[in-house]
Amino acid sequence: MTITSCTSNQKSDSKETVVLENIATRVSVRSYLDKPVDDATIEKLLRAGMAAPSAMNKQPWHFVVVTDKQKLAALSEANPNAGMAAHAPLAIVVCGDLSRALEGIAQEYWVQDCSAATQNILLAANAMGLGSVWTGSYPIKERCEAISKILQLPENVLPLNTIVIGYPERDNTPKDKWDPNKVSYNIY
Repeated sequence: MTITSCTSNQKSDSKETVVLENIATRVSVRSYLDKPVDDATIEKLLRAGMAAPSAMNKQPWHFVVVTDKQKLAALSEANPNAGMAAHAPLAIVVCGDLSRALEGIAQEYWVQDCSAATQNILLAANAMGLGSVWTGSYPIKERCEAISKILQLPENVLPLNTIVIGYPERDNTPKDKWDPNKVSYNIY
């Protein structure tokens, strides 16, 4: 390979390395320091979420930021996988606003759109030195109903998941999940 511009390639290689390292080191963090996440950092997380792709650019997401300790405790009870929320400084509940979703069978794309937004938030949190974990709600009816009640969500807004976020209590080692047996080329 011929290097035409050392500066350009160095910038490209550096950006690629940073992005791929962030992806490879993201882990699910379930224990946090007793330290709040400031408003500017929360806004950066939300901006990252809103930068996600969405079907026909509908952007059917709505994010409920939760910092209230009582609400965090209630969310931990509403979802058995979100017990750590009771001891976290922050949760972002990623919801789908069906009034902004596509119509008909394509309405279900809201799940993919909101999942892309969720992944962006998880990666942004990791890049900013925060720990986070994705805890699913949808499509489990009881979880969705309980979370909707706690957050007073309108009927057209469904909670997809709760991202619990905070400063990690300890270092967490990422797992190498690469498995070439899960890849096919051109046909199964």
